[in-house]
Amino acid sequence: MHSTTKRGLFLTLEGVDGAGKSTHIPFMTDFLTQRGIELIVTREPGGTELGEQLRQMLLHVPMGLKTEALLMFAVRNEHIEKVIEPALAAGKWVLCDRFTDASFAYQGGGRQLGTQRIEQLERWTHPQLQPDHTWLFDLDLAIAQERLRRSREMDRFETEHEDFFKRTQQAYHVRVQQNPQRFSVVDSSQRIAAIEHELSQQLDVLLTQ
Repeated sequence: MHSTTKRGLFLTLEGVDGAGKSTHIPFMTDFLTQRGIELIVTREPGGTELGEQLRQMLLHVPMGLKTEALLMFAVRNEHIEKVIEPALAAGKWVLCDRFTDASFAYQGGGRQLGTQRIEQLERWTHPQLQPDHTWLFDLDLAIAQERLRRSREMDRFETEHEDFFKRTQQAYHVRVQQNPQRFSVVDSSQRIAAIEHELSQQLDVLLTQ
């Protein structure tokens, strides 16, 4: 008899810049690896050698809206083919900082491209692949902006005006409404310990499925 490897889970984290999702990746990584999960931790845009080079262009080089959207999905296609799908097929779990929900939010909402073009690119790039679970880290935009200003030099997305982030955040909430079974919304204004407790409970549920 041939043994079949159980496919791994694909987990993603989303949120506007400064919402705090990156803060919790080390905790989630430790939580899962301590429970015997073989885990790949990655990010978008990026995740591959080519993707990381293109990430620098996406974050720092001015470009047209269609160019930006197409380049995001070009990076994503490389990421899926080289990292995400091989890991999932091998039974590993993948924890990814942003995925296509970010394109719906940032390019579709923030940049006002709308959902139709993003849906077309999604169907072309990964018609069968969706995250098994997504955490949306949600925070008042003024607090998110203050966190960003304190943290580091900001990229061209992070320096956008307030209306851009309002549209981006609203587009994220639309994604949650459309996919309520997939999303957990995390109130990022809570203390870190409270957020970690919440995340641990949700990860435990995924581990028992």
